[in-house]
Amino acid sequence: MKKVLLLLVVLLLVLPFAALHAQEPLIESVCLVTDVGRVNDGTFNQFAYEGMERAAEDFGLDTTFIETTAQTDYTANIETCLNEEYDAIVTVGFLIADATRAAAEANPDTYFIGVDQFFADNPLPNLVGIQFREDQAGFLVGAMAALMTESGTIGGVYGIDIPPVVKFRNGYEQGAMYINPDINVLGVYIDSFTAPDRGATAAEQFIGEGADVIFGAGGPTGSGAISFAAAEGVMVIGVDQDEYFTTFGGGETPGAEYLITSALKRVDNGVYQMVEALVNGGEGWPEGSIYILEVANDGIGFGEAHDSSVPEEVTAQVEEVLAGLIDGSIETGVDPVTGALLSEMEPEATPAS
Repeated sequence: MKKVLLLLVVLLLVLPFAALHAQEPLIESVCLVTDVGRVNDGTFNQFAYEGMERAAEDFGLDTTFIETTAQTDYTANIETCLNEEYDAIVTVGFLIADATRAAAEANPDTYFIGVDQFFADNPLPNLVGIQFREDQAGFLVGAMAALMTESGTIGGVYGIDIPPVVKFRNGYEQGAMYINPDINVLGVYIDSFTAPDRGATAAEQFIGEGADVIFGAGGPTGSGAISFAAAEGVMVIGVDQDEYFTTFGGGETPGAEYLITSALKRVDNGVYQMVEALVNGGEGWPEGSIYILEVANDGIGFGEAHDSSVPEEVTAQVEEVLAGLIDGSIETGVDPVTGALLSEMEPEATPAS
């Protein structure tokens, strides 16, 4: 009896304290505006939508989406969400960043989550841009490439050398050298993100130089490289999303069996985490208007092999690299902001003991 009374006293003391410190949700509804495209197109649009819907299911939120058909519609689509009085608005893609910031400035009581958008300058308390550790994604697939190559030569075809692309390239090369310091890595930047023919030409050249794994990063330019290489029976690596479902049509496009992995940005998890922060009264909502997706918060990973023949022991080794990046025993050797190498002499990465 005394134990029961003691328990009741404890509950009477603890419950009011817990209630006092419980955070009231900041939002009850979310509206998503896609980049040009649909919520089932296999791109960031789809992953952002899936993250929002998972949060809606877990937290009982009211959600909707607007599919953008032209870049000129960005502002109007955001305005539709505002007019319908949604508490939070998710916008997708760097091209919608200016419209997102303008709306956030004009509507301080609405929360904005911008996927692949950068708002570090003059941050707003109601605005966050989701960014990525591309160096970690590149490192993981670079390790995969080094484990899969038979010739000892791998290649990478990249679009314009802006920081995210530089991070992919340097991360890829560092990851490959982590596995094999003597590996031969070929790489080239192409001054366009929309030149699949030039990407294909670069891939053809690298294959001629002995590369038997090709990584493509930087829009249709990179996709053109891996499409060509896969058609030639060369192993390839995708970027950003799982290119098995985009570039290779879910396995329907010739060459799909040569896609060994993709460097993944887990946009779904990033959107979910930011919505969750708002549901939790702002706990976890970042200051400075930037949220970085990385391996430690399950924001960066590598894709499934799908139809390709990747030995289980290779996948296990890449999983070990992933674990090392998470616990800090492995470093990429790449500046996470600029993409510059932290050492021009050798990789910063060190094997886990």
